[in-house]
Amino acid sequence: MRARSAIRCEKLDSSGGNCGTSNTHSDLSSGSPEVDDLYRRGDVTAIATSAENPDMILTASRDKTLIMWSLTRDESSFGYPKRILHGHNGFVSDVVISSDGQFALSSSWDKTLRLWDLNTGLTTRRFVGHTSDVLSVSFSADNRQIVSGSRDRTIKLWNTLGECKFNITEDGHSEWVSCVRFSPNPMNPVIVSAGWDKIVKVWELSKCKLRTNHFGHTGYISTVTVSPDGSLCASGGKDGITMLWDLNEGKHLYSLEAGDEIKALVFSPNRYWLCAATGSGCKVFDLETKTIVDEIRPELEASKDGNLPQATSVAWSPAGDVLYLGYTDNVVRVYTVV
Repeated sequence: MRARSAIRCEKLDSSGGNCGTSNTHSDLSSGSPEVDDLYRRGDVTAIATSAENPDMILTASRDKTLIMWSLTRDESSFGYPKRILHGHNGFVSDVVISSDGQFALSSSWDKTLRLWDLNTGLTTRRFVGHTSDVLSVSFSADNRQIVSGSRDRTIKLWNTLGECKFNITEDGHSEWVSCVRFSPNPMNPVIVSAGWDKIVKVWELSKCKLRTNHFGHTGYISTVTVSPDGSLCASGGKDGITMLWDLNEGKHLYSLEAGDEIKALVFSPNRYWLCAATGSGCKVFDLETKTIVDEIRPELEASKDGNLPQATSVAWSPAGDVLYLGYTDNVVRVYTVV
């Protein structure tokens, strides 16, 4: 992988702000290329991309906002902030985009979800029902159903009108529900959830009943991701181990050592790769050889408390040629595959 020239937006507003170059460089196995930086005012908690709108990404942040970025990919700037989405009163913890690219869903520590019209930047629905911070949200493949997970230890299934249709508590998590994801495979309609109880759970969507408990993690789980074909699930968290699960057979396949706490995972859309945001960088695993094919370790400046920025979110472009990494220093770093 390589990255392009470093750009940081010194001012962030809905008109696009003013951007100036920075001298940030990354130190990758392929050399020392430069990086594109998209600036945020709080930890970048989630990044969403859309196959229907490949020239846009959406980022969520602890600054209580979401930002739509217009991607230019030119030599002076990889992109600029096109629109800021305001509405949440707490940290925005997660964001996903509908398969048609028209809507986005966000979850927040204000205990709500919001459905956004990306054409107008306005909230079309608020989802109220959780009694604590909502940590994760996901769209079903047909965009008709929504699932959310919360610190109230529940998983809720909603329709797009903001109505809670099912509250999953039986056989549920005994601690915070940190991540929920729909399988994209309509032939195997399941929800995958993970929590601070160290368990990955697979649920039958049709009945909202537990199908499988996956045990093995020794620390809380922060993230789960489902492969593009819906056959695999990967989980990671405090123990620094990425565990791969077969969703069809309901069994553990193998584990990969990341070496540090895992904050986010994502499968490549067109390669047999799995990316783990961990520590101050990202490890790229080849799932056929079960080896690390690349490790992204940018040269970062320590904060005032002496700590290096940590990678907190990760996403691939729909074409699988660009990797986005969100950090605690308010920056999204952009890497291209060569």
